Order: sequence, then structure tokens, then C-alpha cells
Amino acid sequence: MDHSVPPTPSPRSDPITNSESLLELILKLLDDNLAMEIVDINLRGKSTIADFMVIASGRSKRQVISLSEKLIEALKQDHKIKTTVEGKEGGDWVLIDAGDVIIHLFRPEVRNFYQIEKLWLPTESPIRDET
Repeated sequence: MDHSVPPTPSPRSDPITNSESLLELILKLLDDNLAMEIVDINLRGKSTIADFMVIASGRSKRQVISLSEKLIEALKQDHKIKTTVEGKEGGDWVLIDAGDVIIHLFRPEVRNFYQIEKLWLPTESPIRDET
């Protein structure tokens, strides 16, 4: 009789069971990959497109593309979450639809031009990091 303890699944393989878990995963992935000015917006009661929106910046086109690729790959490979992506080739503004969470990744100049936070936030929202 084998009395060994089964291995504990890694946090990366835990199933995503709700939109809050998905949001926290996305925020962690963006933070771990050095995204800047990360903002999350609760869309419940405001829109039916998703439960949350995340907006973040990369320092350059190259970083925006890299952030999007790493996020898409982690969601797909580690959590079996399908995404739809627009704008990755250009690297100015990448839109990732992960179902319950919509992610916008911008170069700072493009983000400043469109200011989409102002469409969804009643007042200035605190930004998660200032790197």
C-alpha cells in the first residue's frame, strides 16, 4: 500500500472558476511581466461585454507585443482559456478578449491619446504601479 502524499497541484494549473479569479491571474501576469500603470475596472452593471476590463501599458511596441504574447500563452497553455486578439502586429494597442475579462495593452502615447479609462471610470482611479 502506497502511503505517499500526492503532489499538490501548482497554482498555475488551478482551474479558473470565476471572473474574479481570472482577473487576479491577469493582473499577476501583467505585474510579473513588468506592465506599467495597471488599472482594473469593474464592468458589472455597466456593460454586458465582460465583468472586468484591464488596461495596462508597455514602454514600447516591442514590450506591448511581448506582454500580449506572454499573457495569451499563459492563459492558453496553463489555464486552457481561449482568447481573441486584435492589434498585436502593430504593437500600439492590443485588445485581448479573455471572456469575462477584456485586456487593453497600450504604448503610453496611444493610451494617453485614447484615454479609455475616462469612458468607464467616474473619477480618477488609482493605478496599481508606477514603474
